[in-house]
Amino acid sequence: MSAGNDQTQNPWASYYGPNLGYVQEQYELYKQNPESVVAEYRDLFARWGEPPQYAGQQRAPIGAASEGTSHINAKVLQNLVAAGKFVWNIRAFGHLAADIDPLDISPKSNTKMLDAATYGLTAADLAGLPAELVWTKAPSDVSNGLEAIEKLRKAYTGTLAYEFSHVHNEEERLWLKQKVEKEIPEISMDAEERKKLLKKLYEAEQFEDFLQRTFVGQKRFSVEGNDVLVALVDEMVHELSNDGVSHILMGMAHRGRLNILAHVLGKPYSKIFSEFHHSPNKKLIPSEGSIGINYGWTGDVKYHLGANRSFKNGETVETRITLANNPSHLEFVNPVVEGFTRAAQDDRSKPGYPQQNLEAAASIIMHGDAAFPGEGIVAETLNIAQLTGYSHGGTLHIIVNNRIGFTTESHDSRSTHYASDVAKGYEIPIVHVNADDPEAVITAARMASEYRTVFKKDFLIDLVGYRKYGHNETDDPETTQPLIYRKVKAHPTVSRIYADKLVAAGVITEAEAEALKQSVIDTLKAAYEEVKARDGKEPVHQTPSLPRDQEFGKDVQAVSVETLREINTELLRWPDNFTVYPKLQRILERRATALNDGEKLDWGHAETLAFATILADGKPIRISGQDVERATFAHRNLVLHDAETGNTFSPLHQLPQAKASFAIHNSPLSEAAVLGFEYGYNVHAPETLVIWEAQYGDFTNVAQVLIDQFISAGRSKWQQKSSLVMLLPHGYEGQGPEHSSARLERFLQLSGEENWTVANLSSAAQYYHLLRRQASITESEAARPLIVMAPKSLIRNPRVASSVTELSEGSFKLVVEQPGLGARPDRVERLVLATGKMAIDIEEAIEKDESGDKDWLHVVRVEQLYPFPDKEIKAIIERLPSLKEIVWVQEEPHNMGAWSYMEPRVRKIAPAGASVSYIGRPERSSTASGFQQVHAFEQQHILLQTLKYNPSLTTNSGR
Repeated sequence: MSAGNDQTQNPWASYYGPNLGYVQEQYELYKQNPESVVAEYRDLFARWGEPPQYAGQQRAPIGAASEGTSHINAKVLQNLVAAGKFVWNIRAFGHLAADIDPLDISPKSNTKMLDAATYGLTAADLAGLPAELVWTKAPSDVSNGLEAIEKLRKAYTGTLAYEFSHVHNEEERLWLKQKVEKEIPEISMDAEERKKLLKKLYEAEQFEDFLQRTFVGQKRFSVEGNDVLVALVDEMVHELSNDGVSHILMGMAHRGRLNILAHVLGKPYSKIFSEFHHSPNKKLIPSEGSIGINYGWTGDVKYHLGANRSFKNGETVETRITLANNPSHLEFVNPVVEGFTRAAQDDRSKPGYPQQNLEAAASIIMHGDAAFPGEGIVAETLNIAQLTGYSHGGTLHIIVNNRIGFTTESHDSRSTHYASDVAKGYEIPIVHVNADDPEAVITAARMASEYRTVFKKDFLIDLVGYRKYGHNETDDPETTQPLIYRKVKAHPTVSRIYADKLVAAGVITEAEAEALKQSVIDTLKAAYEEVKARDGKEPVHQTPSLPRDQEFGKDVQAVSVETLREINTELLRWPDNFTVYPKLQRILERRATALNDGEKLDWGHAETLAFATILADGKPIRISGQDVERATFAHRNLVLHDAETGNTFSPLHQLPQAKASFAIHNSPLSEAAVLGFEYGYNVHAPETLVIWEAQYGDFTNVAQVLIDQFISAGRSKWQQKSSLVMLLPHGYEGQGPEHSSARLERFLQLSGEENWTVANLSSAAQYYHLLRRQASITESEAARPLIVMAPKSLIRNPRVASSVTELSEGSFKLVVEQPGLGARPDRVERLVLATGKMAIDIEEAIEKDESGDKDWLHVVRVEQLYPFPDKEIKAIIERLPSLKEIVWVQEEPHNMGAWSYMEPRVRKIAPAGASVSYIGRPERSSTASGFQQVHAFEQQHILLQTLKYNPSLTTNSGR
């Protein structure tokens, strides 16, 4: 190439066309530093000066036919446009042609968009285009468009495949492109890294093989077919630790859990073998304090158990890894783990909102390929990841993809192309990787970890492998997938594939590989011999029972009237430039005098004072739910909104007496994910009073899995303590089937082993004392969840209001006797037991009743339903010598509410000869009537029956 010697000749003629843009860029570099461009361009610029664009000459258009011609070469322009589309589609759809299927069993995708012919391009057309115009900032070793296309296609269609065109943030997308196109192709592992990786594969494989041969027929849900998962998670752990993360919280289903426990969490082989060795259990006698690994009345199966360990990264940095306990309900652990993570990030030691440090903790969650698109809890959990109250700096997601769910294949289990497609809606980058290429898997782990560190967002790896055995090791998969399992049986293991690769590369000899494998086997054998040697000598541990209700919460310190008044004054302060909504301001200002003698506090006021005094005691509080800032029934208003600016202010954040943080967050329209998150937060931060409030208690059944598998049974199964408070608005007010019942019967049915407290209260003071009692036990052995059937209409009912002395004196009462009744205990014939709103309705009906004296009647409000206050009720019964009838009155239908729970317990303490009966609605399939008139009629009938004297009873009263 020559510039010519005659200065009258156009020196740039040889560069017109697609190369001119590149020449112009080179001139910019030349002006800054002549040595930064090649000698040819240095000579050109030194001799002829600036290219036409800079000399003021008319720039020859790209594709000009010849010197001095302004005609545009349409074919070149057409090729450039087509090449641009081609490159875009390689980036967006290269994954469709990628080598990510170890068994080659996935349906073939249409990949025409990855062929040059689809765009009317030939190899010659591409070769004639400059690389820089086809691939912006192409590597220096790429000289033309054809080479650019080939290199890009190789980057996007190998054993690593990428999807991130759905990520809208330009900075993130450029970062991802840089990784895929420039950095990852240049990555190579050194010999030592490769040998360590091979050992990890041997450990995962031989561990499963040893269990298969030694404990024949026992379930373990092996990871085989996705063995490299162990190395993947281990790499993520160390990458996050290297980035300064001190808490790594992990969740996964049962498949591969034992392997992760052994090789990432460091659970000793001997302990795992011991669990197998003693399973299934011998018949054990609970009364003698013996329990088994899988015995039904306590504990859990070994592949549901969690663990934790700590390790030092260097000399000073300590990282703690926790694998959450998980039931067979697969993905429901996801929000629990993210609650763990947020709790580990929050500093709750100071007033105001907790100070969050995203660097302090990170989460890794492993999913099933059938469960990820199949279970709605996944989408709920992905949705909360960037919300203020639930953000956690990004989760590293792994789909452990074996292309089958029990016996159901992918084409029957999802409507999407990939199991990971749900994540696209949340702009989460996705990498698909062939589980038979361990080095590619490690590369994916490093990319994911770095992305999370840089952008504090979720990242997903779709680890595509297979399942060596059936759903479990006792299941024969060939009955439903004969063709797939013919391939599985003929397919070499990943350790064999990788060992052969390293031998061929000269990294290790065949003999060295076998010796490495044998060392792993010898370690497993030695651990098993240790278990056999101590068989029968291991101590047996039983879940400690919780203390009786009467034995805890008695040491709650009372708060004086003076202190309550001081706090109340502070709660009514807001900044001078803050304009409270006038209507709300008038409501709040009424609280200024509510603590005066002769005045009373309503439900919301008592709650606010409870929160304030708990904060003053140094206990942090976190409360969330769909409308908790204001509350569904507008009684809370703990976050005020400036009527002029929209700015917010919470008096509890500026309370001078507070010694700990107060977090309050309106949640998304989710029960399951949010409740799981709050449970996880509470388990990880037991010193915190964590509260979840349902919009209506009826909606809590959307989160039934979290209630059944975690909240009610977590302690019994996993020794996992929680003091979570659930506020569930409950009460029949004619609002129909979905706005009446929090399903009290379900919570009572789940009650056992004193696993939680279930309460239905009838006064603001009772609520105040119950919250303070709950806060006092959060970190103690007595910690357990609290289920409150919270009021709706009662919130503003004056009968529920309490005086300040009722707050400052006394403590929570398990039962409350109806004021004004029972003055003549020797004359009482009927004892009515009721709870919550029903008790208040009875009180009102008694006051309105004009049928005569009520000496024959006594009413007791059962404020705490579980643990059942048998001693307290029995003590009342013993004062009633003429008692002939005990009646349970409820507004719920006969087959719902508390009756089925109460009946056997009341019969047990009823005096000889006294009947036990029910007054309430008949059995129903729906919780409540949708007609206000029907509701009112039924409610009136219940009250009439309750107050109707039974003349068949003969007592000392002479009636």
